[in-house]
Amino acid sequence: MSIENIDIQAAIEKMQAQIQEDTQISPATKSMIELLILIITLLTNRLGLSSRNSSKPPSSDPNRKKDKKKPSGKKAGGQKGHPGITLEKVENPDVIQEIKIDRSTLPEGEYTQAGYRSRQVFDIDISRVVTEYRAQILKDQQGKEYVAPFPEEVGKAVQYGRGVKAHAVYLSQYQLIPYQRVGEHFADQMNIPISEGTVYNFNKEAFGLLANFEKRVKAELMDAKLAHVDETGINIGGKRRWLHCMTNDKWTCYFPHERRGIEAMDAMGILPGFRGVLCHDHWKPYFRYKWCIHALCNAHHLRELERAWEQDGQQWAQDMQTLLKQINCKVLDAGGVLESKLAQEFREQYKKVLEQGDSECPKPPPKEKGKRGRVKKTKSRNLLERLRDFEDETLRFMETDYVPFTNNAGENAIRMTKVQQKISGCFRSFDGALIFCRIRGYLATCRKHGVSSSHALGCLFAGKLPDFLL
Repeated sequence: MSIENIDIQAAIEKMQAQIQEDTQISPATKSMIELLILIITLLTNRLGLSSRNSSKPPSSDPNRKKDKKKPSGKKAGGQKGHPGITLEKVENPDVIQEIKIDRSTLPEGEYTQAGYRSRQVFDIDISRVVTEYRAQILKDQQGKEYVAPFPEEVGKAVQYGRGVKAHAVYLSQYQLIPYQRVGEHFADQMNIPISEGTVYNFNKEAFGLLANFEKRVKAELMDAKLAHVDETGINIGGKRRWLHCMTNDKWTCYFPHERRGIEAMDAMGILPGFRGVLCHDHWKPYFRYKWCIHALCNAHHLRELERAWEQDGQQWAQDMQTLLKQINCKVLDAGGVLESKLAQEFREQYKKVLEQGDSECPKPPPKEKGKRGRVKKTKSRNLLERLRDFEDETLRFMETDYVPFTNNAGENAIRMTKVQQKISGCFRSFDGALIFCRIRGYLATCRKHGVSSSHALGCLFAGKLPDFLL
């Protein structure tokens, strides 16, 4: 590794050679220098980590540069068949303003109406709408009064309507705007006073209305043939907690818990009954579920291989990177699955690269007699052994058409929860995290079925669910 044109690895190796040759250095001084070299090595390795060779997010990269896309040969702009969103005229405008010609500006003569030319301006009118229900009262000859019944949803003298509730939940749970700013939006734009507590109550009401939806989404994911899982740390009331996610192309479920491991996954209530293919990032607790088939995320493998090549100089790692990318291209070209003969050829190449790794990154010597604990291995050696032990899980994407190359679907599903934490800092309570997870799962699922978040929330507060859930 080089920093400002200084080859750190070469400098360390030179220093180690000098220490070995110098017989006048005391054992204590020698141990101290070796400790300092170890610390320097660890720190320089950290400096070399980025989103390309580790699990660090791209936002943490200094002076991040995006990789240039390969030229596709297509013209710039929307392609043929692409559903455009160009503003177009509507047949029935809401307001029509006629513009008359000032006849005094025209030459003398007689003129007849010959039609018109039109231009349309799209604008918005954000306004408050207050509906007053007046229940008729009739009185008979004996003075007894009869009052017309109010609609079932109108139970108070003054209350908020469905539209206000849906819009408030949309802003706070989908657009991730903090409660105080949601209240400011309603006060400034529509002259409707809404407190933070009221916004929370709207979210709590939506949470209650979605109880049956959550049961449905868990049942659908449990019966799915493929699911992606991931987890991330969240802050609840200043304490480190965990948010778990399980998703596929149709359904999404989020679940907060105090723990990260199998206790939380069991409490989520999906994985214990799941029998399909589970795509994940090789976190060990997932392998406790032995009754499902596992597939590993190769995006993680590519990053780890990049680190092994850049920091440890492992040529086999670069070769494995190239091979995995080549297999993925062939799979995409073949429509999602390779013929068995070609798949077997790639498996042989895969094993040869790992054999090459054995010579570059050999096993450490066996543990000395009397020493406790496991034999320490390098990161590159651990990666090599993992790729060998989990060959089927790593290469499952090339022989099963519905198994993807990466676990990006799981990582993408969980990404917006990180945005929420950046905006708000934390969840104030565990109940708030539960509310967020259930509503967010509902909105994510609706969007996967082509239902907008606004429409989904409007349906919810109207006492019905979108058609795909019926």
